Amino acid sequence: MDIKNIVIWCVIGIIAGWLASLVIGGGGLIRYLLTGIIGAFVGGFLFSFAGININLGNAYVNQVVVAAVGAIVVVLIARVLA
Repeated sequence: MDIKNIVIWCVIGIIAGWLASLVIGGGGLIRYLLTGIIGAFVGGFLFSFAGININLGNAYVNQVVVAAVGAIVVVLIARVLA
């Protein structure tokens, strides 16, 4: 894994976390990054488990949407458990 892929992961994570914060609430760059990256794993698992394949015309947009949905799920679960 090279530095370009790590930067892309971080940018997608920050955008997904920011989108999740618009829906759920919360803030902070580190929180956006953490929820977005964890949300990418959760969203990827949920979408593949459900057999959902989204095609919005751009691979990065697809990844951001999946990560944002996963981040929303992660934040909701964290709030229920807290």
